[in-house]
Amino acid sequence: MMKAIRFHRYGPPDVLALEDVDPPVAGDDDVLVRVRAASVNPLDVHVMRGTPYLLRMMFGLPRPKSNGLGGDMAGRVEAVGKNVTRFRPGDEVYGGRGLAAAERCSAFAEYAAFHQDGMLRRKPVNLTFEEAAAVPVAAITALQALRDKGRVQAGHRVLVNGAAGGVGTFAVQIAKAYGAEVTGVCSTGNVHLIRSIGADHVVDYTREDFTRVGRRYDLIVDNAGNHPLTAIRRALAPKGVLVAVGGPVKGRWIRPFLGQVKLPAYSLVVSQAMRPMLARGNGDDLAVLTGLIEAGKVTPVVGRTYPLSAVPDAIRHLAEGHARGKVVITV
Repeated sequence: MMKAIRFHRYGPPDVLALEDVDPPVAGDDDVLVRVRAASVNPLDVHVMRGTPYLLRMMFGLPRPKSNGLGGDMAGRVEAVGKNVTRFRPGDEVYGGRGLAAAERCSAFAEYAAFHQDGMLRRKPVNLTFEEAAAVPVAAITALQALRDKGRVQAGHRVLVNGAAGGVGTFAVQIAKAYGAEVTGVCSTGNVHLIRSIGADHVVDYTREDFTRVGRRYDLIVDNAGNHPLTAIRRALAPKGVLVAVGGPVKGRWIRPFLGQVKLPAYSLVVSQAMRPMLARGNGDDLAVLTGLIEAGKVTPVVGRTYPLSAVPDAIRHLAEGHARGKVVITV
């Protein structure tokens, strides 16, 4: 048996419990990992609550069909299937299930199994397990927002709104690694942090509204969603790009998904590009991040750590909306 977080109905963090369950069995193409650390993502909050309700079409009606949570982890390979050639027992690895297969995520546990060709790579040698667990979902989201959606280039003026959060701290560093001039937007208490991870400029949103100061940016990565599009456009260059990554989820049915339709439609009538963001987890992008991390260009920011038994408290903290960096679970 192993210890794992499980939930059997949708609801607040109180529905989560630490249980004794059977460990996963690795198939012929799978890798069994002894989890040493995992991290919390907004998707865990939505899956736990079962909101917006359309998510239940994927995760189960009327109750969750998969009772585990957790999409990011780092640990040591315990065993491998007979067809596995990329890993062997004892390897230190990190990764996750992949964002498109989130309904099967269960990294808040002592053991987890992953396909060898999935979002799994050897852990960067210069990271602890806790730091490595903070990387996959948030850093891949930041990478794809900048590189794929934003087409970031050296010399671009990039603004990261919500720079102190999980995706934001990675976006600041990755944009700098691509040669951009980076402005981070955060609260007063995080100004020093955002400067320390490489931002050229920092806007304290409690004192200044970046949409009203007259500066224009080639690319805005918006993790906060706290400004209307008309305001965001004031801060974009005439041919600038907005990549909308996250923000408050309002509404329990279809309203949270309207941005996926509204932003591209808005782009048809203005000169700027408005692009929604839906990241796709994959091992190749995790390998790109490994290179940036081992080169010293990207360093995970771990804001808080909790033991496995305190996952409900960790999710409660993330759901409050002001978590600094990544919230990590030690196993």
